[in-house]
Amino acid sequence: MEFFKIKRDIPFMRHALIFNVISALTFVAAVFFLLHRGLNYSVEFTGGTTMELRYNHAADQDKIRHNLEKLGFEPVVTSFGAASDIMLRLPPLKNSTGVAPSATVFNALCAAEGGTPKQIQETTDKGENITRTSCVNAAGAEVVKLQRVDSVGSQVGDELAQNGLNALIMVVVGVMIYLAVRFEWKFAVAAIIANLHDVVIILGFFAFFQWEFSLTVLAAILAVLGYSVNESVVIFDRIRETFRKQRKMSVTEVIDHAITSTISRTIITHGCTEMMVLSMLFFGGQALHYFAVALTIGILFGIYSSVFVAAAIAMWLGVKREDLIKPVKERDETDGAVV
Repeated sequence: MEFFKIKRDIPFMRHALIFNVISALTFVAAVFFLLHRGLNYSVEFTGGTTMELRYNHAADQDKIRHNLEKLGFEPVVTSFGAASDIMLRLPPLKNSTGVAPSATVFNALCAAEGGTPKQIQETTDKGENITRTSCVNAAGAEVVKLQRVDSVGSQVGDELAQNGLNALIMVVVGVMIYLAVRFEWKFAVAAIIANLHDVVIILGFFAFFQWEFSLTVLAAILAVLGYSVNESVVIFDRIRETFRKQRKMSVTEVIDHAITSTISRTIITHGCTEMMVLSMLFFGGQALHYFAVALTIGILFGIYSSVFVAAAIAMWLGVKREDLIKPVKERDETDGAVV
């Protein structure tokens, strides 16, 4: 399906050097911020405690943050869903090797609301008896409920970080092998450089703005890798097809024709995907916010890198028709007979 069809090929490769200089500068800036500022790792990687609280009114995040800072914590306080639902991310105390004491935190927040911590017995819909922690005021009303507590030790955090790095390396190696088998090593190198360009730029954004880097963001980066590879494969497939059909075209003309002929598909695919990602960004709440941010940046730069970076690098590496199409051997007129 095509919304429109461009009759004349757009000379993308004529401006390839300019676009790749822009990419190189953006890449260098991202590396600089990664080295200078570093990533703001979440408690999954650093260790600590995540707590979900539900107030009976709109929670005052500044008040919560101030009370926890008095205890010595450096909390990340955010709302998710309704304004009464609060998520706390508490790194370990600097003078402590253990995780954040959730009981101390809840007692302090309960006291700030003029209540008293209390253990309440409840029966779930499945008939199970559970005990949950709540904060009850003098009138007997619940002012704060402790919904969930997750604690991660520093050793577990290190393991998660190492596993995440291993997953990223495995994806990169797997993609490179796939492209080398399906196309040719020059396309594989070009695609990997372009995809790593996307990953580093996403990480650069997170380092510059000090957005929280969590496991969900890592999942988004892995998704962006696959998404960018898919776009590169579409363009490389069209390049191979054009080499077969248009034998009088130069390499530059073939690449321009391949990119131009896939523009309509690119706009439809990426436009629909971006609408879904933006809906998560604006309506998905805090839990999906940075996941959607990483996807948004990755999709936008994925289009750019697939068109202007991957194709241009393949061209500069010297890709030619013979790399993709085996030449047909001329048949001997004697058919192998010896006179």
